[in-house]
Amino acid sequence: MIINTTVEKPVSRAVTILILGGLIMLSPFSIDTYLPAFPSIATSLNTSTAQVGYSLTSYFAGLCVGQLVYGVLIDKFGRKRPLLFGLLIYLAAAVGCAFSGNIESLIVARLIMALGGCVGMVASRAIVRDLFPPQDTAKVLSLLILVMGLAPIIAPSIGGLVNEALGWRWIFGIMGLIALALLWVVFRILPETKTPDKTVPTNLTLIMKEYLVLLKNRTFRAYALAGGISFAGLYAYISGSPFVLMQYYGLSQKQFGWAFGFTACGLILGSQANRFAYARLGSAKIVLYGSGMLCLTATLLLLTCLLGLAGPLMILGFTFCFFFWLGMINPNATALSLAPFNKAAGRASALMGSLQMVAGVLASWLISYLHNGTVWMMPAVMLGCTLAGIAMLFPLYQKKQRID
Repeated sequence: MIINTTVEKPVSRAVTILILGGLIMLSPFSIDTYLPAFPSIATSLNTSTAQVGYSLTSYFAGLCVGQLVYGVLIDKFGRKRPLLFGLLIYLAAAVGCAFSGNIESLIVARLIMALGGCVGMVASRAIVRDLFPPQDTAKVLSLLILVMGLAPIIAPSIGGLVNEALGWRWIFGIMGLIALALLWVVFRILPETKTPDKTVPTNLTLIMKEYLVLLKNRTFRAYALAGGISFAGLYAYISGSPFVLMQYYGLSQKQFGWAFGFTACGLILGSQANRFAYARLGSAKIVLYGSGMLCLTATLLLLTCLLGLAGPLMILGFTFCFFFWLGMINPNATALSLAPFNKAAGRASALMGSLQMVAGVLASWLISYLHNGTVWMMPAVMLGCTLAGIAMLFPLYQKKQRID
């Protein structure tokens, strides 16, 4: 049931979830679609695939910074106006990416694209918090992950086909068209769910102080960091998989697209399994048990690589399981992080997303910086992310907080 706290008359639940899913899917689609074109981009711009990987790192950096900005804007001006503003920036940056003449301009354009596109991630989570009661938040977020999970399934295949037929620049043209469609949908269909709040500060010092206040909330800090750092393991896979699967194991662009889509099915399956597990365990236990299984999966993947037992099928199998547990953990960690807040839901959503992106930036950067031509570097970073995520949960148990 949708709670009617809106400024405008709300649309149906199904339509709302589809629109929010499209908005939250924009950034993953922007990441996954051009992955198969890494070798083509490197050849076209006279650089290496490792250097092209820095355009992924710059995108993650833009997501990190941009979310903190939009967290304030969507609380101060309502949800829709910042959404429209961010989508316009994204559209302009997509055009810039398509016309990039060197790797440096592509890296900068990708940074700007992220600064615009991340508004969908922040606003979607805040709108869910606006419309649905806390006990339904994890379930609705699972549905959003179902929609969002389509991106890594279809995006690499689309990117590979477009690259082969039209060239890599047209991949960014497709992204621009999607942004244009979302602009129309947000403007014409999506209702405003929050009245503007003039009390929200725009002074940088006050903003940072408010974000620090959010971080001091023990529950928010533990679950936001645990979920965000664990999810960075996905970004390690995104950054490392073009080399591991295409260059090391020799998969074609089309095969890479299918392989990437297969592993992404794990994320969808996990998010939907969460809807049933939630009724029996609750969010906190799912985060705890799921984190343990995530660590076990990453450990087995790394060991098989170090022992020389791994092949592409084994890597894909373990990665599928890794994504499955992420699909279980993420909606529950998100719901638990946002639960303590109402008025500051936008800023809490932004800070949580930004922390996740900081971890994603570090994971992506490590993959590029530590690149040594071996297959085990990617699972090593994935395992490091899971261990750091589990460590973030320790303060809750040291205080003997009840887990239910």
